Amino acid sequence: MVGQAIVQTNLKVQVRVARQQTCKPRQHEVLTKGDGEAALARGAARVTAGVRDLATADELVSRFGDRVVAVLIDLNQPEKIAATAHNFEGVDLLINNVGLLSSGGLFATDGLDAIEADMKVNFWGTLAVTRAFLPAVERQKGAIANVLTVVSLASMAGLGGYSASKAASWSMTQALRAELGKKGLRVHAVFPGPVDTEMAKSITLPKTPPDAVAKAILDGIERGDDDIFPDAMATQVATAFMRAPKEVEKMFAAM
Repeated sequence: MVGQAIVQTNLKVQVRVARQQTCKPRQHEVLTKGDGEAALARGAARVTAGVRDLATADELVSRFGDRVVAVLIDLNQPEKIAATAHNFEGVDLLINNVGLLSSGGLFATDGLDAIEADMKVNFWGTLAVTRAFLPAVERQKGAIANVLTVVSLASMAGLGGYSASKAASWSMTQALRAELGKKGLRVHAVFPGPVDTEMAKSITLPKTPPDAVAKAILDGIERGDDDIFPDAMATQVATAFMRAPKEVEKMFAAM
């Protein structure tokens, strides 16, 4: 993997990574760090971290020097995302790893507001960045990878709003494949299980270290996998889903 990498993040959003050949000038800093390091380890010449707080990228900047550049970006301001994307001449790989988990069950007291927040980040944020960077991806004949979750495939009790927002993003990913495949662009979907981040601290299921997930994602992209299941739980869910989707629905509903 050569060229430059862009890591765009948000204080309440996980990470976005884009690798490019040419560039003109609550909770997920750990995963951002993992993806950024993974991209650099694969030979990315530069990681540009788009953050709501420049201090978020301080550790990477201090460790990797001018291979890491931090810029301010906010997923709630699509016009600024478009302005940032305009500076990139060609993007080889855009990884949308946005994630907000603010909602619980569909009938929680703050259910509608929290579900709207999840949808705004997990669906609309992913779409906004994809639309903004698509011209640069097209110029490079690059690829897009959307990091979803296993609960994109079936809803888990207590995560109805979050699951719906990620399911919408999964549907969008399939639509992107249909539209962009005709242009020779690859679109990958990533379905991790629980990752050991601040967002998942209340989840009692086994969690995978962020660095391991980041490595597995890049491995899957390099293999050309359409759907990537980057951890043990994800692999088990994939096997069950391929056999009988209803089986996964019943399994998650019982959790």
